[in-house]
Amino acid sequence: MEKSLVTNEISAVKLRGVGDGFKLTLDPTMPEEVILKEITALFEPLKHLSVNTKVVLDIGNVQGYDNLIRDIKFLLKSRFDVGGVIQHSEKISGVGKDSGSTINHRSNSNKDNSRGWVTDRSDALILTGRVRSGQKIETQSHLIIAGNVNPGAELTAGGNIIVLGALLGQVYAGYPDDEYAFVMALDFRPTQVQIGGVVSIEINSEFVGKPVFATVKDNKIITEDYIKTQPFGKIQWPTVM
Repeated sequence: MEKSLVTNEISAVKLRGVGDGFKLTLDPTMPEEVILKEITALFEPLKHLSVNTKVVLDIGNVQGYDNLIRDIKFLLKSRFDVGGVIQHSEKISGVGKDSGSTINHRSNSNKDNSRGWVTDRSDALILTGRVRSGQKIETQSHLIIAGNVNPGAELTAGGNIIVLGALLGQVYAGYPDDEYAFVMALDFRPTQVQIGGVVSIEINSEFVGKPVFATVKDNKIITEDYIKTQPFGKIQWPTVM
């Protein structure tokens, strides 16, 4: 789905549906009133679809349009109740990413003394939707994908990787040297798995189409049927991810 409006034969704004949201591409050198008018006209017919969705705003590699960006965000949130607006250059959370893109994410760890115990709190990058061939997802923390990971896609995480769907691409958990990390997928068919410094290319075909839990043991990556082994049931106390 792609729509655009033409003002004096020059299109200021283009709107495209991507994943579970929208990508808004515009020419920031056009008059602001023209841009806002075109955005309003494009979103008005989609008003019922835009509620709580994410919008990626792409103005190209230009600087100095902070006021325009602020006004666009205000318009989309106040009038069309979108869930969030991010700039394309921010590389956040996999919305509207085209094939070949890279998503980078940095962990923000801190201490939490508000409980009866002290915990190390670390965040996780959680993405919803399909990771396409050529896309690379990178995070210093844990990575959770609620969707499929296509062949040719690459996932890299400083911690664990969980895929709530089919894992068909390459995965690198515990980057660069954490061999206590794990990889889990509901349909485990990766082209390559690496955990810390241990690499596995051949995947046990016995587990194709099944939930699988992969860990390092004796300097080898082993895969286990998650349903049969119930690895999380062996954890005695809540562990912070």
